[in-house]
Amino acid sequence: MNLRPLITETTLTLAKKGWYTFAAPLRETKNSLRKKVGEAFKVDVLDVKTLVVKGKKRRSLRTRRLSKLSDWKKVMVKVKEGQKIDLFDQA
Repeated sequence: MNLRPLITETTLTLAKKGWYTFAAPLRETKNSLRKKVGEAFKVDVLDVKTLVVKGKKRRSLRTRRLSKLSDWKKVMVKVKEGQKIDLFDQA
């Protein structure tokens, strides 16, 4: 599975409200993401929001050449009330 959880202060506060945030490849669609998250974490997915994050430009110090990192997709998933994903659980 190519989903990677995004854990920041903002995503942890959203997780308390039932929204969980992941990074995914660009080729994934909302329906495939809904299915993958549901199967992987045994939750019922109610809503999926996606947005494309443009890759940053990095400069090599030695050669001073610019290179661009890959674009990726940010996925926000709303799960059913009472269900949660343990990766985002704060101790």
